[in-house]
Amino acid sequence: MCIFNRASGVGNAIRPSRYLNFTSPTLTSGRTILSRCESRYVRDMRYHEAHASGESGMTTYENLTIEKNGSVATITFNRPDKANALDHAHLLDIENVALSFRDDPDTRAVVFTGKGQHFSSGADLSAHPDPVVKNAGLVLRRRRARLGERAIEAIYNMDQITIAAWNGAAMGGGACLATAMDFRIGADDCFMQYPEILIGVNLMWKSLPLIAHLAGPARAKRLVVGGERVDASTLYDWGILDAVVNRESLLEEALSWATRYAALAPIPAQMIKRSVNAIVSSLDAAVMHMDVDQNILSATTDDRQIAVKAYLEKSDPSFTGN
Repeated sequence: MCIFNRASGVGNAIRPSRYLNFTSPTLTSGRTILSRCESRYVRDMRYHEAHASGESGMTTYENLTIEKNGSVATITFNRPDKANALDHAHLLDIENVALSFRDDPDTRAVVFTGKGQHFSSGADLSAHPDPVVKNAGLVLRRRRARLGERAIEAIYNMDQITIAAWNGAAMGGGACLATAMDFRIGADDCFMQYPEILIGVNLMWKSLPLIAHLAGPARAKRLVVGGERVDASTLYDWGILDAVVNRESLLEEALSWATRYAALAPIPAQMIKRSVNAIVSSLDAAVMHMDVDQNILSATTDDRQIAVKAYLEKSDPSFTGN
């Protein structure tokens, strides 16, 4: 069983001052900002490298706990007090733990679930933006925004069969994670919603094709453009959920699926999974390569500010198109 625990930091980050030569006195503040970024990134990168190499004695994550039972692992988001919301460090842990299974051929199926009432409520809106990255400008903002995309790709490209044991809410980024998995078993009280449009931005993380492949274009638009909240019964009818069970049986059912797939011959199972994914996603990167920049652009509009204010106040927005 594997549970998402969040560790601090940013792994695999660039070192900006290696590539930029700050010689002008007018760039002193920029040099200071990027120097702070560099030291923070290098420190956190070394932390995660130590974990990956086993130098710490065992792989541990603040909000991600890993449990294994034979050839099946379970990953459980472990921020129940935040409805398993995703902040930067949590996403980094998800990426790292998914990548770690590349070197674990004995694990053949992985179940993902959320501790407490919800699978994941998506981006942690209570987490304040990192002022160092914000002040450093678009380069680091764009890189930071791509972390969710990297976490999604790491899960999507796992050799193991992946199964979401979907309890409660899967919203925004949480829905993106669920749709990146091979199968989704839902509790009868689960639901999906993409609230990005309600706060004036587009969906990122190259995840729009994932829901479009599962639900079809019209239903994907209802979810992502309309921001509809969809319940378990509808999710099953739309083909997003593969099974619906009562909450008490959710993990048992997901582990049953995982055990069945883990018993299959791993080499053809992995090749078939990869081939199916390639068939349906061959054009995804070509059409979604700008979603980060679109999100950053839409976040600068007047309508974004109007949307956020209305969302927080639970009032009706009046958009201007600016």
